[in-house]
Amino acid sequence: MDAIRTRALTRSYGRARGITNIDLTVKQGDFFGFIGPNGAGKSTTIRTLLGLIRPISGQGQIFGLDITGDRERILARVGYLPAETAFWPGMRVRDVLRLSAELRKKDCGRTAAELCQRLGLDTARRVEELSLGSRKKAAIVCALQHEPDLLILDEPTSGLDPLMQREFFDILRERNRLGATVFLSSHILSEVQRSCARAAIIREGSIIAQGSVSELTSTGARRVSLRGRAPLDRLGGVRDLRLTPEGADFLYSGETAPLLQALAAGDIRDLTISEPDLEEVFLHYYGKGGAL
Repeated sequence: MDAIRTRALTRSYGRARGITNIDLTVKQGDFFGFIGPNGAGKSTTIRTLLGLIRPISGQGQIFGLDITGDRERILARVGYLPAETAFWPGMRVRDVLRLSAELRKKDCGRTAAELCQRLGLDTARRVEELSLGSRKKAAIVCALQHEPDLLILDEPTSGLDPLMQREFFDILRERNRLGATVFLSSHILSEVQRSCARAAIIREGSIIAQGSVSELTSTGARRVSLRGRAPLDRLGGVRDLRLTPEGADFLYSGETAPLLQALAAGDIRDLTISEPDLEEVFLHYYGKGGAL
């Protein structure tokens, strides 16, 4: 069964752009990345999936349940972490966690205590006293303490320091190994490449690429960095050439033999050839509208 499935899902805000014809498939048990800069439509997609806003056309299902007609049954199986969180002022963190558990009619005390310990969250503090990072930690515990089947996380690491980010992703990987589906919306591409098996790229409200992370980065292009000089002006397949006093850096998508011939004809003191990372693929999609 698919954890998330949409077909032509569309939501607009009058003249303002929302999302258009979103076709998205997330298999149960996936660790899935949803990539795009701010304003691309990530949060609108998530809010539509959760029934917080209604689509104007198209279809969406979570675990086979319709997102417009089965909202309560869906939310019972989902842990949602919004990009920005707000709590009732005057409440202590432990009260927020207890209220979140009671709304789900579950005893989450043991799991909440474990998560708070791992994240270093002080449950005695009032929410208005919390830093941005501590508010994010409280929201993480609220989203995870009931051990949901699907985690939908919108820019989850903003405000967390590097050590807490590492612990947070350790927790997500543990949940994923136990069978939970993770849907991670982020503009931080290194997070997606390190953790996600599959991903989709959204641009201006539409999905422009979707597949395994290895497929998205297996473009046939290579990143070439060299120290020295080589006759590159007649070499086909060179893109994004950056010349420096020490050498050159470029993407190469041509045949291997001409590249080696050009390098052999030059004066090369050092050479690195590697696959482009997800960030380079992403920037190419956004900057030039197509794959490498």
